[in-house]
Amino acid sequence: MTTVARILAQKGRDVTTTGPDFTLQEAARLLNERHIGSVVVVEPDGSIAGILSERDIVRSVGRAGPEALGDRISAHMTRDVVTCTMASEIHFLMETMTTGKFRHLPVVENGRLAGIVSIGDVVKHRLAEIETEHQALREYIATA
Repeated sequence: MTTVARILAQKGRDVTTTGPDFTLQEAARLLNERHIGSVVVVEPDGSIAGILSERDIVRSVGRAGPEALGDRISAHMTRDVVTCTMASEIHFLMETMTTGKFRHLPVVENGRLAGIVSIGDVVKHRLAEIETEHQALREYIATA
């Protein structure tokens, strides 16, 4: 069974972070430059303060207009961040992301941010698992 540790071993542990005092416009620029869908908001001590996604920015601008882009991230981020660990299995990730209707899960180990997984990472690895299972079945049938 694929775990978060295996996913991060292949994709890397880089996580784009920002502080809660950055503006929504600065966050939008960062997301665009890095070609990512969310940024983890961290406190100076490294603890997770929240997460800000493209959706959060769109909702904020939709509610308050373009003036919202000057607001601090902390006013619009998701504060109750759902996380996972290195030992979390792919089925847990799929269920958690589907139920919560979000696309990014920060990975926490020993109370520290250790990586991030996206729904794209999960789908990619699940498809690889299915292909491996399919190939094993074909080989079994061919030798039976």
